[in-house]
Amino acid sequence: MCGIAGLAEPRPVGGPARLRAITEDMTATLAPRGPDACGTWVCERAALGHRRLAVIDLDGGVQPMLSGSAGSRTVLSYSGEVYNHHDLRATLRSRGHHFATRSDTEVVLAAFREWGIAALDRLEGMFALAVWDQTTERLVLARDRLGVKPLYWAATPSGGIAFGSEPKALFAHPDLAPAVDVESLREGYSLLFSTWPGVYSGIHEVAPGGWVVADADGVTAGRYWQLELHEHTDDPNTTGERVAELVERAARSRLEADVEICSLLSGGLDSSVVTAFAAAELRDRRGAGAVLRSYAVDYADQAREFVGDVLRTGHDTPYAAEAGAHIGTDHSVTVLDPAALLDVGHRRAVVAARDSPIGVGDMDTSLYLLFGRIREHSTVALSGEAADEVFGGYPWFHGARPRAAATFPWLLVTGDDAAVPLHPDLAASMRLAEYRADTYSDALAAVPHHPGETAEQHRSRELQHLSLTRWLRQLLHRKDRLSMAHGLEVRVPYCDHRLVEYAFSLPWELQTRDGREKSLLRGTGAKHLPEPVLWRAKNHYPATHDPGYTAGLQELARTCLDVDGVTDVVDRARIDPLLDGPAAALDWGTRLRLERVVDLALWLEHARPELTI
Repeated sequence: MCGIAGLAEPRPVGGPARLRAITEDMTATLAPRGPDACGTWVCERAALGHRRLAVIDLDGGVQPMLSGSAGSRTVLSYSGEVYNHHDLRATLRSRGHHFATRSDTEVVLAAFREWGIAALDRLEGMFALAVWDQTTERLVLARDRLGVKPLYWAATPSGGIAFGSEPKALFAHPDLAPAVDVESLREGYSLLFSTWPGVYSGIHEVAPGGWVVADADGVTAGRYWQLELHEHTDDPNTTGERVAELVERAARSRLEADVEICSLLSGGLDSSVVTAFAAAELRDRRGAGAVLRSYAVDYADQAREFVGDVLRTGHDTPYAAEAGAHIGTDHSVTVLDPAALLDVGHRRAVVAARDSPIGVGDMDTSLYLLFGRIREHSTVALSGEAADEVFGGYPWFHGARPRAAATFPWLLVTGDDAAVPLHPDLAASMRLAEYRADTYSDALAAVPHHPGETAEQHRSRELQHLSLTRWLRQLLHRKDRLSMAHGLEVRVPYCDHRLVEYAFSLPWELQTRDGREKSLLRGTGAKHLPEPVLWRAKNHYPATHDPGYTAGLQELARTCLDVDGVTDVVDRARIDPLLDGPAAALDWGTRLRLERVVDLALWLEHARPELTI
C-alpha cells in the first residue's frame, strides 16, 4: 500500500519547478503510508508524487511509473493491490505489451495504455490511482469499487486540480487551507456517510467505483461500477456452495505478498472464516509447516468489567484463542490499559491520522495501538471487515424498530444520533432533521428492486444497500487511516465485488435460512471452525468497560471544553452533566458524547481550520 499526491494545472504559475516543490510537500505528508521509497514526476502542466510501501516485487515497482516515449508519456501513481494482475499480464502480453518487473503497478499502467479508462472494469482489488496522459494532457483519478482505498481532490484557484490519498496532502498546497462551514459540518455530523466522515469544505472524495477526469474542458466525474441487482436463479444448496467458493477465493487471492502477512482474529465468525482460508493458503504457498500469525486486542480487566450492550454480546479473547488454536495460527493479544487509551499523544495521533473529529474514542485508539504492534512483525494484514454488510449481520437487519423506522437504521441502533451534542444555534442552522429526511429519501430511491418483492425482502434490500454504500464507508476509512499511519496494509476479502454482487442479489430468506444472522457465511465456515465460534452471536469491535477509563475521560473532556471553538460546535449544556456523575453510570453510547468532545478539541488544535459557522 502507498500514498499518492499530485497536481494538474492548465495554466501553471512558476513552471515545473513550482509544481515539483508543491507535489513534494504534498507527498511528504503521506510518508507513514509509504515508508520505503518516494518519487516525483513532473512535466509542464502536471506533477505526480508517490510514497511506497513495498509489498510485491520489492526491487521493482518504483513509482511514479512511466510508459511511452518522451513527450507522450503515460504516467501512473498508484496505491493498492490488483489481485488479478497475473491474468491481466498474460492478456496484455498477448496484445504485444512487455514487462520489466513482477509488480502489479506495471500491469495497471499497461492496462491504461491498452484500454484507457475502460481498464478500470478489468481491475480486481483495492486501489486508488492517478494517471496522466501527456499526449492529451488529461488526468484520471479512480478508486476501487467498494472504496477500500481513499482518494481526495480539490480545485485549485488557478483552475487546476490537486489530489491526495488523504486530505492532509491537499493542505500542503500553498493555495489550499482547511476550512469548515455549516454545510460541511452538517455532512460530517449527520452521520449519513454520503461521503467520508470528515468536515472539510471544498474537499471532494473520489466515489467508490468512481473516476474523476481533469483536462482542458474542466473536471468531470463518473462511475464505472455501482451496486446492481441481478436475478438469482441458484437453488439453496448451489447458493451455499457458490458463497463458500467466492469467500474462499477472495481470502486466498489476498495472500500474495513478498513480505510478512498476518490476520486480524477477533474470534467472531467473520474474521475466523478469513483466517481459516488464509492459513490454508499460506501452507499451500510456503509449505505444510507455514504458520499464519493472528492478532487481537483486549483491555486490562475486560473479563471482570465487561457489560453487554446492543452491539457487544461477549468477551472476544476466549473465542479468538479457541479459533486460533483450532485453525493453527500463532496467535497473540495486545492488552491495553486505561492509561494507554487516555494518553493524549496517542489520541492526537489518531485524530491526525483520521483527518476528522468524528471518531469512536477508545475503539480508535485501541485499533491504532494494535496496528502499531502488528507492524513490528508484519506488513500486510487480512481483515473480516464488511461481512456484516454483505451477509446481513447487524442488529438493524433483524430488529423490529430499525426495520420499521423511516431513517438510517444505525442512528437508532448505535446511539450515534444522540452522541453528537451540537450547539443549538448550529443545529438550527444545519436543519439536520430535514437534511436527514431528504437524504434518506434520495438514498432509498437509489436502491434497486425486483418487481413483486415481499415487504420483508424489499426492506432487507434497502438495509443491505444502505449498509454497503454508506455505513461501510466510514468503517473502511477508519481501518485504512489507522493502519496506514503505521505503514500497515490491511486487505478486506469481503469487499471482493463478485462476492458483494452475488450476496446483494440473494433472497433474504437464504441469508437467514438457519434462523440466525449470516446463515450463508456460517455454512461457509462449518468445516473450518469450532462450534462455539461458528455459532457465536454478532459482536462489535470491543470497547473498554473499565470505570477508571471513563473517569479519566470525564477529566479530559472537561479540559477540552476550554479549547477555542469547541463550544461553538457542541452543546455544553448537554455535556456538563456528564462530567460530574459517577463514571460507572455512563453507558458506552452516552460516553461517546465525551469521546467526541475530546476528538473535536484535539482536531481543532491539530488542523486549525477556518471556522465559518
